[in-house]
Amino acid sequence: MKLLIDMNLAPRWVKLLTEAGWEAIHWSSVGKATAADSEIMLYAAEHGYVVVTFDMDFSAILAATHGEKPSVVQIRCDDVSPQAIGTQLIAALLHTKTELEAGAVVTVGSRRTRLRMLPLKSG
Repeated sequence: MKLLIDMNLAPRWVKLLTEAGWEAIHWSSVGKATAADSEIMLYAAEHGYVVVTFDMDFSAILAATHGEKPSVVQIRCDDVSPQAIGTQLIAALLHTKTELEAGAVVTVGSRRTRLRMLPLKSG
């Protein structure tokens, strides 16, 4: 599974995730810092990446379009540094790998992880 780290997260996430055995790149290495979320989503879908972000807009795009790809992992906590939430994120990736490969939104917080399969349905 390949991970694309959004601009709103530090590039140092790449090192942590790579050391944990994931293939990871930061958006700044493949696209413009000013790119719209829709451009990042399109790139991720076309190249087989799961987007890792702090931004709720990605799941909103998936909900509005009934999208099935790319999968999105949202970090939801006050401190989004690898030191603060990295262990939880890696555990969530391991636990939800099959679902992320199929199409899912995973929300990772300091106390819990939530999984929703794509396409998102209301209710």
